[in-house]
Amino acid sequence: MSYPSIDALQRTLSEQVFSYTQDAKKAAGRALGTMVETVFFYLLREWGFNKYISIERGLAEYGNPDIKHNVEFTMHPLKAEYQVFYEGVRPITSTKILKLIDFRNASPKNNSILLDTNNTLKNACVIAESNDCLILASIAETKEKNTLINIFQQYKKPYAMFECKRVGVEEGSKKGPQTIEKAKQGAYVAKSTSALQKIRNERGELYGLIYENGSPIIRPYTDLLHIIINGDNSTLLKEFTLSVGIVSNHGNWFTAENMNKELKVLAQSYDWLLFLSDRGLAQFITDLLLSPQPTYRSVQKAFLESYAKGKKGNVFTKSKMNYDAHCALIKYFHENLERIESWFNIIVPSAENIRTLKQELDVLNLKKWSEIL
Repeated sequence: MSYPSIDALQRTLSEQVFSYTQDAKKAAGRALGTMVETVFFYLLREWGFNKYISIERGLAEYGNPDIKHNVEFTMHPLKAEYQVFYEGVRPITSTKILKLIDFRNASPKNNSILLDTNNTLKNACVIAESNDCLILASIAETKEKNTLINIFQQYKKPYAMFECKRVGVEEGSKKGPQTIEKAKQGAYVAKSTSALQKIRNERGELYGLIYENGSPIIRPYTDLLHIIINGDNSTLLKEFTLSVGIVSNHGNWFTAENMNKELKVLAQSYDWLLFLSDRGLAQFITDLLLSPQPTYRSVQKAFLESYAKGKKGNVFTKSKMNYDAHCALIKYFHENLERIESWFNIIVPSAENIRTLKQELDVLNLKKWSEIL
């Protein structure tokens, strides 16, 4: 690894990129949080899940839909997909796209821009919405004025959610002052948004509770989770949401072998808890932002322009990305997938690897959702 720790890397960024700000280290820390989200989004994309992903959608609590929580990513069943050719100038707006394909009973998102005149792409771009579906656009290929656009019609009810948690360490502190609050927030959302609920018996053993036609089913949690994902019971799947947490920075969360209270809170709340290692995040920053090869310099440029003094807008986030940087990131993740997967340590389920998570998501993708929802 090029840097001894993420804290050292954060100091390097604060000196090289954010020196003009009032609190350079805090600004660098916020940028690191954005990078964690970006890494995981492009990993999901490389896994082939682009057509299922929505970004920052309100996720309703189970049995209490009046309360919704924004999470980084959700994955939704795919109702249908289409392709259209757009021939024209930028911006490529929802209005222009919807002229190419007819979605009746859907309300257009008139202010939604897939690709603007500044070459900024909106990932998971919602162009219309109906009572039960989201309609998203994604660029498949672009050449001058000819753009091939994928249209994804997703059911609103997600079957998986993903949250990223990172808290910076202040000088002289052992961990971030808001680390426990971040942990509590993530734990509450993970526990309250799925029909599969966690309970403990008098011996502290973890069980799952889910209702089938009004009758409770109680089994050891891991066993019940396996039955729901791999079985054919549509009743159990209907309100189920797999919860996945992603944390980073050992200075706050320690490790899987030496968990502090905050990490334990998260570990007993999510179905999957992933740890993006210091080594992995440092490699990402070194390869793409600090010392990129020529093919990846568009990523560095987008990052530096986003955080320059007097910037007009951020074009390096999970939802908005410079299009050239977007293409370079796709190339990087495609060429380095196995190495990138190794950046993640699995906190829970214990003794599992990240490929098993992908397999579970693949299984959920293939369910007969039109008959379930």
